[in-house]
Amino acid sequence: MALGSKKRETRKSLRQFGWITLDGGFAARPCVVEDISSSGAKITVQDNNTLPAKLRLAFSRDARTGRACEVVWRKGKTFGVRFVR
Repeated sequence: MALGSKKRETRKSLRQFGWITLDGGFAARPCVVEDISSSGAKITVQDNNTLPAKLRLAFSRDARTGRACEVVWRKGKTFGVRFVR
């Protein structure tokens, strides 16, 4: 039986430390990238401060790296982000 085309993209479990950068790259906050796909990621932050709707997600503290994201859902300290251009 074939699955419908609504199946989510395959996400790769990662559990790797990353950085969320805000405000043009000046405020870097640590996070854990729980899983990632070509279209987005699930991240967990340590503190309960809310994230803005748009941010950058990187695997180093250098704000020039990383990808622009939009938050698409949040549940406690866990957020789902979609990569944008």
